[in-house]
Amino acid sequence: MVLAEDLDELRRSALAALEAVGSERELEEWRVRYLARRGELARAMSRLGELPAEERRAAGQAANRAKDELQQAYEGAAESLRRRAAGADHQVDVTLPGVPPVTGGLHLTRQALYESVRIFAHMGFTVFETNEVETDELNFGLLNIPPDHPARDMWDTLYIDDELLLRTHTSPGQIRAMRAYCPEPLRVILPGKCHRYEAVSARAESMFYQIEGLAVGHGITLASLKGVFEAYAQQMFGPERRIRFRGSYFPFTEPSVEIDITCHCMGRGCALCKGTGWLEISGGGMVHPVVLENGGYDPSDVTGFAFGMGIERTIMPRHGIDDIRYFYGNDLRFLRQFA
Repeated sequence: MVLAEDLDELRRSALAALEAVGSERELEEWRVRYLARRGELARAMSRLGELPAEERRAAGQAANRAKDELQQAYEGAAESLRRRAAGADHQVDVTLPGVPPVTGGLHLTRQALYESVRIFAHMGFTVFETNEVETDELNFGLLNIPPDHPARDMWDTLYIDDELLLRTHTSPGQIRAMRAYCPEPLRVILPGKCHRYEAVSARAESMFYQIEGLAVGHGITLASLKGVFEAYAQQMFGPERRIRFRGSYFPFTEPSVEIDITCHCMGRGCALCKGTGWLEISGGGMVHPVVLENGGYDPSDVTGFAFGMGIERTIMPRHGIDDIRYFYGNDLRFLRQFA
């Protein structure tokens, strides 16, 4: 029975890790890793429903035994630490250096943002930062989305006044980057916050981070974009993950594609991928000639690709997170797992 063997291996590795625990903080980290609601034991037990009916009972009993043994081991370790602390010599040695306070760690989104920047930097992309507050012209008009264009309904926009808005995507940075580099070739990424006035759900937030990618030069094709994303996916998620391109529509790219990656459920189907086994992580395509012209380039001389990728949506399949609202709910039980 494969699951029972997995549970036994998990039990042995958890007990071995517990023997190395020497402080309350390390003990809490062990508990979160193995016994928390989203810990390794809970994930293993969630697979019971996949077993045939005749194996389910025995596997369930094995899972409960493993849970009871780990819980008892955890309580014993906690009691041992308490006894050790109570019997310790509490005299203060004033010659010892002070212990620096724990000040926290990087947010999961920030960690993923830095890692993504590092991966793209190894492929020759440089960071180009732009404004979070943009003009309507840069956010829409110069991206081939004139006033009253039906494509504006794709973005639920938060306007400050008639001209200014909170950018709905990082794509306005394309125009700023092209005008800064033109007529030289460029290869940049544009990370930053985006804002949309839309209903919050397990798959969508009103504030989120994106990384925009843009490359302009001679001989750039859609195959260039596919090569970049294949390299990114293998480094970010591991060699077992696959990507696929689906035809789509964006006003500022032609042709346009949506880029999917295999979900963390690996094809079994879950709420995050809506049972499809695939999760969209980016949209992109070849830069529309009108956008190239607005950036100062001659579309008869050069081509380019562009993509926009949501950071939170990207790392959800990596860690098995099924609800984007966890990122900004400020639940320390969630955040400390990644600190």
